[in-house]
Amino acid sequence: MSEREDIYRCSFPWFALRLRSNFEKTTAQLLEYRGYEVFLPTYRTRRRWSDRVKEIDAPFFAGYLFCRIDISHRLPVLTTPGVVGIAGRGRIPEPVDDHEIAAVQAIVKSGLFSQPWPFLTAGDRIRVECGPLAGTEGILTCTKGDYRLVASISLLQRSVAVELDRDWVQPVDHNFRPAPALASRVTPPRLFATAQRS
Repeated sequence: MSEREDIYRCSFPWFALRLRSNFEKTTAQLLEYRGYEVFLPTYRTRRRWSDRVKEIDAPFFAGYLFCRIDISHRLPVLTTPGVVGIAGRGRIPEPVDDHEIAAVQAIVKSGLFSQPWPFLTAGDRIRVECGPLAGTEGILTCTKGDYRLVASISLLQRSVAVELDRDWVQPVDHNFRPAPALASRVTPPRLFATAQRS
């Protein structure tokens, strides 16, 4: 490939390809053979089988790999064995931000211990798994790099925040909803006070 073609190819955005289960390495090799720039971030982990324990390279994002693609000529990528589709919104492929790819590449290249982590953003429901607050649930917030657990009393519309270590928390099921029967029996304080005056 000429230098000009290489520069042209690197100007394409990164896309996340959805893959068949356990096809990450095979598909990455096939795409590289076809001349695509591929990024398959992996980490070292130990896997236990019935007769042995083995250290392997596992993908950070199981079922996905990243590839620079000219989206108007995506058919050769989609017909590569193992490729299910291109991630996006609905049927519209959406590129991955270059700075996000660069951050993951920097972590992989650093050689420091790294592992997959649940995607937590400020405002997500979390549960504290260890430490003095073990079992406590609340909302995760981040202010000036400090993580806080916010516990709220809905009836009073007040909250309490406590600073904690990010390693102590795990995300809670997003389908959590308070029991509707309890919510219907609770009268908000302002409505109750108004009802007594009249």
